[in-house]
Amino acid sequence: MSMAATACLMLLTLTITLTASLIFPLVYGADIESDKQALAALKKSLVDPLNVLSNWDVAVSPCTWKFIECENNRVTSLSIGINNLGGNLAPELGGLSALVDLSIINNTIEGTIPEELGNLENLRVLRLSDNLLSGKIPPSLGNLRSLVFANLDHNELTGEVAYQIGNLPNMKVADFSGNNLCWDFWPKPNFLGDYTVCQAE
Repeated sequence: MSMAATACLMLLTLTITLTASLIFPLVYGADIESDKQALAALKKSLVDPLNVLSNWDVAVSPCTWKFIECENNRVTSLSIGINNLGGNLAPELGGLSALVDLSIINNTIEGTIPEELGNLENLRVLRLSDNLLSGKIPPSLGNLRSLVFANLDHNELTGEVAYQIGNLPNMKVADFSGNNLCWDFWPKPNFLGDYTVCQAE
C-alpha cells in the first residue's frame, strides 16, 4: 500500500472515530435527558409538602435523584412510598421507556391514571395503591405485556376493567380491590378484588 493510500486510510479512520465520539454521546445523552424531562414534569405536577423531591435538580443526572434507580444510564425504577405527596400523575411518565418499576404508593395522588403509561413496554411492576386516584383504568395498560405485578388497590377507581388487561401474558398478581370496579371479562385467580360483571348496555 502506498504512503498516500495509507495516509488516506488513517485519515478516514480518524474521521470515523471522531464522528462516533461526537454523535453517540449525543444520542445516548438524549435518552437520559428525556427521562429527566419526564421526571421534571412529574415533579411539577405533584404537591410535595415535605419537600422530599428537593434534590430533583435538572442540572444533574436523574440517576443521582432520590427515589430513582438507573441501569446503563437510563431510569429503570421510580419508587416513592409514604411521603404525603399530592397532585397528579403527569402523562409524561409514559416517556420513561426503560422503566421497569413504577411504584408510587400510600400517598394522596389524585386525578386519573394517564393512558400514556401504556407506552411503558418494559414495565414489570406497577404499584399505585393507597392513593386517591379516580376515573377508569385506561385500557392502554393492556399493552404492558411485560407486566408481572399490578397493584391499583384502595383508590377511587370506577368503571370496567378492560379485557385487554385480563389478557396480559406475564401477569402474576393484579390487585384492584378497594375500588368501585366491574369486569368485562371473567378474572383469572391472579386478579384480586370483587368480581362484579359489568352490566351490558
